[in-house]
Amino acid sequence: MVTLSDLPDQSRADRTPPTPLELKLRRQRRVSSAIRYVLLIVVGLIMVYPLLWLVGAAFKTNSEIFNSPWFWPARPTLEGFREGWETSTPYNFGHFFLNSMWIVIPKVIGTAISCTLVAYGFARFEFPGKKILFAILIATLLLPDVVTRIPQYLLFRELGWLDTYLPLFVPSWVAGDAFFVFMVIQFLRAIPREMEEAARVDGANTAQTLIFIVVPMLMPAIISVCLFQFMWTMNDFLGPLIYISSVEKYPVSIALKLSIDATEAFNWNAILSMTVLALIPSLVVFFLAQKSFIEGISTGGVKG
Repeated sequence: MVTLSDLPDQSRADRTPPTPLELKLRRQRRVSSAIRYVLLIVVGLIMVYPLLWLVGAAFKTNSEIFNSPWFWPARPTLEGFREGWETSTPYNFGHFFLNSMWIVIPKVIGTAISCTLVAYGFARFEFPGKKILFAILIATLLLPDVVTRIPQYLLFRELGWLDTYLPLFVPSWVAGDAFFVFMVIQFLRAIPREMEEAARVDGANTAQTLIFIVVPMLMPAIISVCLFQFMWTMNDFLGPLIYISSVEKYPVSIALKLSIDATEAFNWNAILSMTVLALIPSLVVFFLAQKSFIEGISTGGVKG
């Protein structure tokens, strides 16, 4: 191994020591970097602490939840999970999880398919009334959901869909979520058309071009759409509350509220334990799709 003493005198001569100004600038950079990291850590802990407390409270006794603000339980217990899983109904919490999946899975699949088709039509084709239809799409995006609740309820009542899951996911099969359509349109507009034109020259029709050329390039945006829809549907409370009236069909969001309404003196550790379990699917899906999600949000085109 070559050491500094083995180098020629000329090489050692070229290694001039840093000036006092350079040393001062280095110290300032180190101090500023240390301050930034400390601030980021403090702010991050403040933002994450409620979630940490929620997870810790799930393993606490009901009395310890109100006596200790510290998130770490003094005597960890699974009592809350056992009581919360059984619920106050004839059904356990796994039944309500399954009910949520009967809503989430069709809604996510329908959103991905319908939004891609509608966005592809707006971004790639010219047809009469395109600008008017796109303006209507943007108008529905700006319209508050509460304005359409009563007309939708009356429509689904006439169709006989009350107390079923159909009102909760069928609109997504016809591109009822204007935000996702607009999101995919903006991503499509940044994708060059050369590959699509080359596919048509090779004899591919519109459907083949969409499936084999466009969809692979759109995958980050589609995964982002599916991730948003999954988390929003799992957390949806008002929709199931309006359309579902049978306890056996309740999703997780309504089942949690049902646990609170069951008795006057309810066990908070059981409710918080089931809340932690309800958060797990969304967290798992997010971390599994994190890379594609970030790419879909930040990328506006194709990497060449």
